[in-house]
Amino acid sequence: MPAEALHTSHILFGLDPLWVAISILLCVYAAIMMEKFNRAVLSLLGAGLMILSGVLTQERAVEGVDFNTIGLLTGMMVIVAISQKTGMFQYVAIRAAKMAKGKPWGILVMLSVVTAVFSAFLDNVTTVLLIAPVTLLITDALGVKPYPFLFTQILASNIGGTATLIGDPPNIMIGSQAHLSFYDFLVNLAPIIPVIFLVTLGMIWLMFGRTMTATDEARELVMSFNEREAIKDVPLLKKSLLVLALVIGGFTAAHSLHLEPATIALFGAALLLLLQTWSGDLHVRDKAFEGIMAEVEWTTIFFFVGLFIVVTGVEHVGAIGWLAEQTLILTGGDFNATAAAILWISAIASAVIDNIPFVATMIPLIENMAPTFGGDQAIVPLWWALALGACLGGNGSLIGASANLIVAGFAQRAGHPIAFMQFLKHAFILMLISIAIAHVYLYLRYLMP
Repeated sequence: MPAEALHTSHILFGLDPLWVAISILLCVYAAIMMEKFNRAVLSLLGAGLMILSGVLTQERAVEGVDFNTIGLLTGMMVIVAISQKTGMFQYVAIRAAKMAKGKPWGILVMLSVVTAVFSAFLDNVTTVLLIAPVTLLITDALGVKPYPFLFTQILASNIGGTATLIGDPPNIMIGSQAHLSFYDFLVNLAPIIPVIFLVTLGMIWLMFGRTMTATDEARELVMSFNEREAIKDVPLLKKSLLVLALVIGGFTAAHSLHLEPATIALFGAALLLLLQTWSGDLHVRDKAFEGIMAEVEWTTIFFFVGLFIVVTGVEHVGAIGWLAEQTLILTGGDFNATAAAILWISAIASAVIDNIPFVATMIPLIENMAPTFGGDQAIVPLWWALALGACLGGNGSLIGASANLIVAGFAQRAGHPIAFMQFLKHAFILMLISIAIAHVYLYLRYLMP
């Protein structure tokens, strides 16, 4: 039994804590993959079992929750919940469609660019929640199948989200645990993202673009949309843009200010809440506040809380340290081979399971490799390998990332379901191409002698 297991609490029935922890983790992951139950419920049940079985004490479980990740997610969710009430996202989507002169391929490209940019500076889950309904409206007016548009937006959301700290939940987790700033992600990951995005668009054009057509009447209908009507609250729009600018500016300066991203996001959320509920009767303001908080994705927040505790339990009994040792044995302790293995394994695994639980497991594994390779600073390229693999790998299948499932849900409700195998057939090869590009980038920038 690993030494770490000796420091656990008393295990029920005298069972081996190592196998109890691993069994709980595997059961939680298997249940999540089955998609029969709410994933937040499953992760919290797993967290409870870690404590009730004696693998963790309650104090150790709470210590395992990364509150920087929780705070950053919650703060950004509040900011977006308020900002979306202005209609600015719908305005941008309609404006982008009209800039393409109503041409289907041009609209697909413009909406994908909007999705990628918003995904980088908000987050990809929120972005598709806002853009997908507008896309369905536009494709309906054009009289074209929405699948190529939604397919491209899924890929664009995950590609764009890879570029920054706040763009994709795996990056938030990596940044918090590895103490990497918004600026670090922007400088190290953003440069390769336009290349991957353009190559992906080129491949999608070969798949769908050459056959996209719309009648003149349909194009005129799209051109008749009035984007100004999408703006519902101009004063709130100005407040939202101001706070978003301050928050993003704060992220870039966070390192020099010695502040964590969660502090900046939560302060920005509180400021925007104050600005929005500044005037009026106290009862009315309280109702407005409650309405905003109801729009926060608490399911995601509690999913993270439970997941952190489950992974802490597995780490606590020494399983992840052992797995790190075995990985180093397989790669011969070679840094380049280890980075490549992390990149490709992360990509393939993230296509099979949601990339969030996978990254939660990988983070302590990589941390355990630090002594072998010379400390925390020496393993930074491994964090970039994990971020690129997990975020881009989420494009590999319909269950690879949360944003994928959200878009599929919209399509289902609109009467245009996206079949799992249909998506896999088109997406998996594009994901592999993007990972190959990322591999070359990692080698040239960080691994080349």
